[in-house]
Amino acid sequence: METIHTLQQFMLHTKNIIYILIVLALAAMPAFWCFLTGRDEE
Repeated sequence: METIHTLQQFMLHTKNIIYILIVLALAAMPAFWCFLTGRDEE
């Protein structure tokens, strides 16, 4: 694990983590939607 020495490094690291979390949330939304609507009877 590398040490963060500057504010710019901290902001870049934080932004990268946020982007990863957004991608994971967008990927999980359709799966969760299918889970919710999968039990509906037509």
